[in-house]
Amino acid sequence: MRVGPGLVGIDLGAESCRVSLLQWQAGVPVIRMVHRFANRPVQRGEGLYWDLERILGELEQGLRRCAELAQEGIASIGVTGWAVDYVRLDAKGRPWAQPFCYRDPRAGRAMEEVHRRISAERLYAITGVQVQPINTVYQLYADKRSGTPVGMPWVNLPEYVLHWLGAPRIAEVTNASHTALMESVTGRWEGEIFAALGLDAAEAPEVVETGAVLGTMKHPLSALPAFRQTQLVATACHDTAAAIAGIDAADADWAYISSGTWSLVGTRLPAPHKTREACDRGFTNLRAATGDTLFHRGMVGMWLLRQCMDVWEQAGPYPLEDLMDGARRQPAPECVLDLDDPDLLLPGKMPERINLQLEARGAAPLAADREAAPAYASLIFHSLAQRYAALLGDLRSMSGKGLSRICVVGGGSRNELLNELTASACGVPVERCSAESSSLGNFAVLWARLEHPGGALDPELLRSLAGGLQRRDAVAAL
Repeated sequence: MRVGPGLVGIDLGAESCRVSLLQWQAGVPVIRMVHRFANRPVQRGEGLYWDLERILGELEQGLRRCAELAQEGIASIGVTGWAVDYVRLDAKGRPWAQPFCYRDPRAGRAMEEVHRRISAERLYAITGVQVQPINTVYQLYADKRSGTPVGMPWVNLPEYVLHWLGAPRIAEVTNASHTALMESVTGRWEGEIFAALGLDAAEAPEVVETGAVLGTMKHPLSALPAFRQTQLVATACHDTAAAIAGIDAADADWAYISSGTWSLVGTRLPAPHKTREACDRGFTNLRAATGDTLFHRGMVGMWLLRQCMDVWEQAGPYPLEDLMDGARRQPAPECVLDLDDPDLLLPGKMPERINLQLEARGAAPLAADREAAPAYASLIFHSLAQRYAALLGDLRSMSGKGLSRICVVGGGSRNELLNELTASACGVPVERCSAESSSLGNFAVLWARLEHPGGALDPELLRSLAGGLQRRDAVAAL
């Protein structure tokens, strides 16, 4: 029977952030969410930024609450979050400025110049990362174009939180693999890219493997009894890698959909798949927590609905239950949306953007008032399901796998209508995994490192621990 100190998992989300605590009760792991807070970028002048000071203040509240609850102490802390964004540090290791949000248009303006120096095809051949303006490589080049001082180090946001807690400046490999700066096979920064773009490789953090122990907590919070011996661990810092690590599936014949602000449709492969076809179809190769490859296509997800709801709720709250009930009663739309339309990635006026696309495709626009909200929701869900089916076909042809079922993780796993539409469109069963799968994967890595303090992570142990957390209702409180 396991007893002993608890574990803390921090999960950074572009819309919601969480601090969770795992404790042992009668030898059984139980996870509870201690603190959740909303998150969204803020517009300041012409730039779109993350309010880092607010995020850190909220995280401190959550960590203090964990210290109060865990009288037995905290063994370790892991952080996972979205990729590509980073914090620049000054000479004293403090944030030089608020970090940009990946939706800021500056990186898109830098793409053309980047590709004049190193082609999109060559970038993909090295990194295996889907070519899109949000990638760290384009953001760093945008920094250069704007006159950011040379020699100013950077660190991605999840690893920055570890750094804020006292860890050295590092890049955990699953997160580094999404920057479009890392060679996908070696797991190291690629000098050719830095040289071609005139970027200073010394500004980049050291890449470490998933599960690396980074030392003890050195934040002022470490004065609290619960945190005096707490280790900081580089779990799967990319939330998608953490979410897939949270799936308990022993065989290989399954696809996954990570359904949240973004949707990611993919499968696990033993090695990167960097063909011209994969590049042309927009698939990416992300390092998995277990060292193999997550091969998937990213696309807009529940961002569309959230942006629409921001418009509708200007006139007052719109209960999600009412919206879902209304959407279920809608007839199937006459046509679905092109979810690769870059206009749908932009914030604001989403119902208007949707109608502009419908009209351009010869379909009747939807009514502009909020009474039409269920029709918009139905259109979005049907569009997602149809796009998932097309991408599943791409995965089958490129991977050679049958993919006889789909595991859905993230907030979209709770969307019964979307899951039904997905199963129908794809023609395979949809298994609803945990909406908090990234937290499960985060804790599974922490637990695995607790069991085996050194060496590489054992994939079977990681899967077993993640499955144990889910089967034992460990996340009931989440």
